[in-house]
Amino acid sequence: MSSSFEKYQKRRLISSYFSVVISIALVLFLLGLLGLLVLNTKKVADHFKEQIALSIFLKDSAKEVEINQLEKSLALADYTKSTQFVSKEDAARAHSQEIGEDFMDFLGYNPLKNSIDVYFKADYVSEAKIAEISKDLSNKNFIEEVVYDKPLIALLNDNIKRISFWILIISGIFTFIAVLLINSSIRLSVYSKRFTIKTMQMVGATKGFIRRPFIWKSIKLGIIGSILALSGMAAVLYYLDKAFPELQLLTDHRLLIAIFAGVFILGLIISWISTFFATSRFLNLKTDELYY
Repeated sequence: MSSSFEKYQKRRLISSYFSVVISIALVLFLLGLLGLLVLNTKKVADHFKEQIALSIFLKDSAKEVEINQLEKSLALADYTKSTQFVSKEDAARAHSQEIGEDFMDFLGYNPLKNSIDVYFKADYVSEAKIAEISKDLSNKNFIEEVVYDKPLIALLNDNIKRISFWILIISGIFTFIAVLLINSSIRLSVYSKRFTIKTMQMVGATKGFIRRPFIWKSIKLGIIGSILALSGMAAVLYYLDKAFPELQLLTDHRLLIAIFAGVFILGLIISWISTFFATSRFLNLKTDELYY
């Protein structure tokens, strides 16, 4: 009878530890991904900003020397990420592919212009800065027109600010929820040993002596949960880097080390604090209160 009861208690204890590890791992995994998202928000935003192009359409009378000088000056400009010259022939072929037929057969000539697409560095993608650059370029007599998507720039900047704000709010809320979930799981595991705690206290054991094995056990569980969470984060990061290599998520090693170390330490701290307060609660209860 006692043997079967001990086996039951052992299974119950293992189940309790397992639930604590899984809770810690899942919460830290999601918290770590959220941390990566917060810290990489600017990188992601910069990536989308740098996809916006300003197109400079050149007059047919533009000389090759003028075009070459313009390309060189644009390449050396502080605001330029990259430039691409698009000949009128290449533009016509691309347009024909888009519409599915050769429009020049109907017109008899190519109405398109030679152009230079300018891609900006993220810090210069704002309505005011691009408008100023556009105005300076338009003053050149061999440039026909300067075109860019002004509404898209305004919309992109507004959305980036809005998304960044809400990500910070959600991060704060989620961190609070994560602490509560881990704390609840650890409290449940300590609750199953509340009678053991009270018995040790009644035979004269100090509070520090009683807490010590519980804290060490929860720290070990926290380490296991943190390792599982970090393994999941590493797998997700590897997949995202393969799927979106342009974001260069694995290039900033210091940032990655800081995030992984932060998640690991956070798991230990939350486990330690939760166990400390959970054991303190049962140490301060009266014997008859342990049954509620």
